[in-house]
Amino acid sequence: MEHGALHRAELARICGLSRTTVSNIVGDLVVGGVVIEAVGDQVAEAGIDASEVDGRARGFLQANPAAGAAAGLDFTLERVWGHVTDLSGETLASSGVTAAPDTPWQERLTTGIDLLDDLLASSGLGRDALVGVAIGVPGPIDRQTGVVGPSLPGQAWAGVNVSAEFRRRLDVPVLVENNTRLEAVAEFTWGAGRGARDVLYLGLSTGIGSGLLVDGNLHRGGARGGGGEIGHISADPSGEPCPCGNRGCLVQFASLLAVLKTLAPVLGADAGIDELLAAAADDQPDTVRVLREAGEATGRVLANICNLLNPERIIVGGELARAGDVILDPIRATLRRSAMALTRDVDVVAAELDLGARSGASGAAALVLRQTDQLVAALLTGAALRPNEAV
Repeated sequence: MEHGALHRAELARICGLSRTTVSNIVGDLVVGGVVIEAVGDQVAEAGIDASEVDGRARGFLQANPAAGAAAGLDFTLERVWGHVTDLSGETLASSGVTAAPDTPWQERLTTGIDLLDDLLASSGLGRDALVGVAIGVPGPIDRQTGVVGPSLPGQAWAGVNVSAEFRRRLDVPVLVENNTRLEAVAEFTWGAGRGARDVLYLGLSTGIGSGLLVDGNLHRGGARGGGGEIGHISADPSGEPCPCGNRGCLVQFASLLAVLKTLAPVLGADAGIDELLAAAADDQPDTVRVLREAGEATGRVLANICNLLNPERIIVGGELARAGDVILDPIRATLRRSAMALTRDVDVVAAELDLGARSGASGAAALVLRQTDQLVAALLTGAALRPNEAV
């Protein structure tokens, strides 16, 4: 999916294998229906000038879209969204349902599976077509135990091995990831990250999370899955204590909840994102000032991240990113003023995709497609592999 149609020689170069080895492997994949020869319009759509290729060479290769399907489910506090694609990444079905905030995880799991079955049925598929499912949940996932750690108070999935519970019901490979990281994968694959290789995604929402892709690969959160908590980097060491144990965390300045709390005397105690965005669009002075200060705090933290990681592009998502340049410009200006010369010219852009669960679910499906080893193994070992239906 990442590279589109490729010639065997290019595939050998990318994999670091000999052409003979690649040809042997490809032969087995073609026979199994996993890979097909791309011809005509398929090659043109991949941006390849076939006239430049030696006429004696064999055709270009691509994943067989009909060999199976990938699915993603993303769970937020009040919503479950599902997304199903073919193996080329083409969307087959996408939809969501609401859930009450106090819904226990067992009911959420059942709701998610019912939604997945409905999406498959609407695409004329059954569970036997799935090569894998990725699940997005709030909070860190312990990479050693598979258990979801606590994040927001009352988080339904805390203490649950989500992967094991879904595998028990679905009997397919299951990946579990923090849903902000899945938003990062979605933006990298289909949104504002296209064309870049090293991307940092920052979600300015009720909390502040991030996702990092290095050379196109998702960083999965470190040794115990707790990486990416940019919201708990201190923006002001002398600031107020944070429940995490730190002081002056970025989440206390630049999260949606923090901004709304600061503006409550101006916008009202019951104001939400719509009222905030309307005030920003009208250049309401206090709103513009608070958003500017939130952007400046974010820029200071991002400057340190840039000095450490030197990303090519930073994508700012979440509800606050909808304020546009009112918050993005102070982020850019502060970052470039604070980072060292070698790293300050990073491209800072707004996210392009829908917010929250919808984006997370599409990122989850993309994550399945990007797990090449698991994908091929699932195809070759059975259920999703239907050689007689190869295109």
